[in-house]
Parts: sequence; C-alpha cells; structure tokens
Amino acid sequence: MDGGSVAGERPKRQSGRRRLLLLLPAGRCGSPGGLGDPARSGLSPRPGGLGALRPRLPFLSIPELSLSARCLQLEHKRTDFTASGNRKLYFDTHAFVCLLEENGFTTQQAEIIVSALVKITEANTDIVYKDMVTKVQQEITLQQIMSKIANVKKDMIILEKSEFSALRAENEKIKLELHQLKQQVTDEVIKVRTDTKLDFNLEKSRVKELYSLNERKLLELRTEIVELHAQQDRALTQTDRKIETEVAGLKTMLEAHKLDTIKYLAGSVFTCLTVALGFYRLWV
Repeated sequence: MDGGSVAGERPKRQSGRRRLLLLLPAGRCGSPGGLGDPARSGLSPRPGGLGALRPRLPFLSIPELSLSARCLQLEHKRTDFTASGNRKLYFDTHAFVCLLEENGFTTQQAEIIVSALVKITEANTDIVYKDMVTKVQQEITLQQIMSKIANVKKDMIILEKSEFSALRAENEKIKLELHQLKQQVTDEVIKVRTDTKLDFNLEKSRVKELYSLNERKLLELRTEIVELHAQQDRALTQTDRKIETEVAGLKTMLEAHKLDTIKYLAGSVFTCLTVALGFYRLWV
C-alpha cells in the first residue's frame, strides 16, 4: 500500500506523520532486485544478464573452493537485505495511527506505538534475515561454485593429460619391472625346489642303501650269534658227556675200591679171629 493514498484522505495531518510512512524501496542499495554492489560480491556482470555472471576471483584449488564458498555465504549473510529506512512494510502505518486515534489515543501516543511496532518488526526481520539469503544470492553463489567446479575439472583434465600420463608411464615401468622380478623369483624358486627335490631323492636313496646294508649286517650278526650259540651248546653237551663219563668211571673205580677194601677188611677180621681162637685154645 502507498502512503500517498492515505495522506489524501486526511491532508491536515500529513506533515506531522510523513516520517512514519515508509515507502516501498525500488531496490536494495540503489539496484533493482536487491543485488547490491557488484564490487562487494566479487562479480562482474556480462551483457547476458544474471545467467552470464563471471567470477572475478582467481582460480582456487580444491581445498580453497570450500573456503571461498563459505566466505561468499558469510558475505551474503552479513549484507543487509534492505536498508532499515527503506525496508518494505506489509501494513499501512498511517491507517494504523488513525485507527489508534479513533480508539482514544492521542496523536503522539499513536505515533509512538506505531514507531515501536515498526522497530520490533524490523528487529525481528533482522533476526530472521541473519540466517537467510535471497534466491538471487543463492543462484549467484551456486553459479560461482559451479564455475569453480568447472575450473577444477578443467585443471584435473590438464593434470591427467600431463602429470598423470607421466605417472601412468612410471607405473607401467614399475609394473614391468615387478613382473620381471616376479618371473625371476619364480624361476629361482622353481630351481631351488628342483635342486631340493633332487637332493632329497639322493639322500633318500642313500638312506635306503644304508638301511639295506645295516639290515644285511644285522642278519649276518644274527647268523653268527646263532652259530656261536650252536657251537656253545655243542661244546656244553660234549663237556656234559665227558663229565658224566668221568663221573661214571670214578663211580666204577670207587665201587671197585670198596670191594677191595671190604675184602681186605674181611680177611683182616678173619685173620684176627683165627689168631684169637689159636691163643684161646692155647690157654685152655
């Protein structure tokens, strides 16, 4: 609503209350659409309009991209959406003053109430605007970020064609050397495995030969031991037989000596008896 229409209804109070009528701004900071100063936003407009905005900042690397986006966002947050004196109000302050006067307020009281209401509205609007951005500023920031991302992509393509190609060549060279080294290691492992297997087979055959030789020697020793036991048994048998023969001979000789002794004793006894009988007859 325009304050001029209300002022026409009550012309006598227009001079005292014109300071409370806030006109609609044509644009923020003198530019339509609230774009602000181009020098502050870091943009240089092209003839094509908003869609052809070009960032005047130098190219940033990938870590700098996020920082620049944050800086731009903070810069847009710090910028006021409208000046406090030219901010758009959605009610007619003059009509509100008239309504208060009709309800018993004086002109000064009505103006103070409306002024306080305007200040409260502006303070609340400032609090809300601190965490908000306009759609135009969002589009500008998005275009700047997309432009920086495109520059990053271009630089990545350039790096891929220049430095990454050298890295790929070096990587291929290292892969070839690793393949050759792997082949050499595989050949050496196969050679060592073959030599080890051959040595193992030779040692195995040698151990088998030694085992068979020891078995033969053991059999020979067993045969010799058996023969020695047989000879010992035969010698013991012969010795036993000789001992038995000698014992039998000794027994025979002992029996013969016994008989001879008995004969001698019997003769001696008979002789003594004969002599005794002879002496007895002589005495009788």
